[in-house]
Amino acid sequence: METQTATTNRKHFERLVNELRSLEDKLRQGGGATRIAKEHQRGKLTARERLRLLLDQDSYFLETGLLVAYDKYDGQAPGAGVITGLGQVAGREVIVVANDATVKAGSWWPETVKKVLRVQEAAMRCRLPIIYLVDSAGVNLPYQSEVFPGQHGGGRIFFYNSVMRRHLKIPQLAAVMGQCVAGGAYLPALSDVIIMVEGTSFMGLGGPNLVKGAVGQTVDAETLGGALVHNEISGVAHYMAKNDEECIAKLRQLVTQLPPKELPNVQISAALEAAREAIDLYAIMPEDHRHPYEMREVLACLLDGGELNEFQAEYAKEMITGFARIGGIPVGVIANNRGLIRGAPGKPPKFGGIIYADSAEKVAYFIETCNRHNTPLLFLQDVSGFMVGTDAEHSGIIRAGARFVEAMATATVPKIVLTLNHASGAGYYAMAGQGFDPDFIFTWPTGRMGVMEGDSAVMALFSTELEKLKAQNRQPDAAMQAEMERVRAQYESELDAKFAAARGFVDAILTPEETRSALQLALQATLNNPGPHLGVFVLPK
Repeated sequence: METQTATTNRKHFERLVNELRSLEDKLRQGGGATRIAKEHQRGKLTARERLRLLLDQDSYFLETGLLVAYDKYDGQAPGAGVITGLGQVAGREVIVVANDATVKAGSWWPETVKKVLRVQEAAMRCRLPIIYLVDSAGVNLPYQSEVFPGQHGGGRIFFYNSVMRRHLKIPQLAAVMGQCVAGGAYLPALSDVIIMVEGTSFMGLGGPNLVKGAVGQTVDAETLGGALVHNEISGVAHYMAKNDEECIAKLRQLVTQLPPKELPNVQISAALEAAREAIDLYAIMPEDHRHPYEMREVLACLLDGGELNEFQAEYAKEMITGFARIGGIPVGVIANNRGLIRGAPGKPPKFGGIIYADSAEKVAYFIETCNRHNTPLLFLQDVSGFMVGTDAEHSGIIRAGARFVEAMATATVPKIVLTLNHASGAGYYAMAGQGFDPDFIFTWPTGRMGVMEGDSAVMALFSTELEKLKAQNRQPDAAMQAEMERVRAQYESELDAKFAAARGFVDAILTPEETRSALQLALQATLNNPGPHLGVFVLPK
């Protein structure tokens, strides 16, 4: 029998997951049933139908950026018109990018570029083959000023294409399965192989309308840049398929012909099931994010056999460090331990989720040890920040915190992040926040990412006025109360995991049931990472 607290926790977490799944189901419909039907009438499969054929049957697909831009453009840009993620093709981990032609003809929104760049960077770090399923009308013209120019505008996609092709030797396979217009044509052109589909695919620097306006020629799309033209006349394409199904089959065949991936430099053992079922996580995580829970119970649901070879278990207990396996792959675990932590003899207790000077030193040493042993790092974030106050400053918290951040930032082993609850303040940075280029960064629906909580923000912004009113023995008037409530509500809204996912601050929101599968696939992908991965990529010598 569950306790009342566990039941309350479960209902809260289930509600968050149900809200997430409902939103995701809607987003996966792309432009909706009518536009899906139109694609079928044209003899085409949708992007998701193509991916189901491409990826290994019953394999786990780690979709990234599904929620990106869901709360912008009046809901007209589900997924920003592109599907990205990590999956398996013929047993090989690959990055996939598939334009969704049901969303504004697969045109590029500003966030489309962001999503593609993110997975291209993952491909570069992890040396993963990347497959492009191209079906796009090009730049979404009303937003061209945000898509076209700039260091991280659309051109950077082609920069990454070129670096992968010339320097990193990362296989890039492109299937043009619909429109591929204007500058977008350079994406397949900078790939290793191009496949086109008879009758439905077009590739050209200008479409028929532009050609007529620019040079006065009247020509249909098939004659201008169809599959037969680019296979028989221009020589731009390399293969021609009769339909989408044959095109996907050719891609799967090409993946089997790629050079084998490098052997991992870690010892992989047989995978074990976790000690506890993932569904137990619903009852473990507290309904109130401020309440404590037992992190080791969480680990029992995530790690092979629930086994953690804990490192310095009796020292600085507010941080848990240790060696474990997920899917048989070794990993160094770094987790915040929530709750009130008993102090060493003669020392006061510590607040879990806060990083102290000794815990910062402990984690820095552990990271450096993992880095020497080539052990990937898994950060389980539930951090409220670094300790403040006289005692903390006298303990050298600034220097210890800097050592923690430096060790994490310069570690050349793969880094994977999962936010369970809080990801606040400088503690978020130390626990491998997105600015430090983790290979993959995930959150649960319970994750809360921001500088501070809503109540704390109200105190920070209104404390001076409140103190003045208190000195005058007065209460805030209705207008001030309303403004404080507005600020509190805004901060709470921006702390929501969906807010972070909509802006690409995380790669995906995971449910408890899929967390182990996602972590295992991510770890398998990162084993191809030759290191170092400081920044986006490092060119080979």
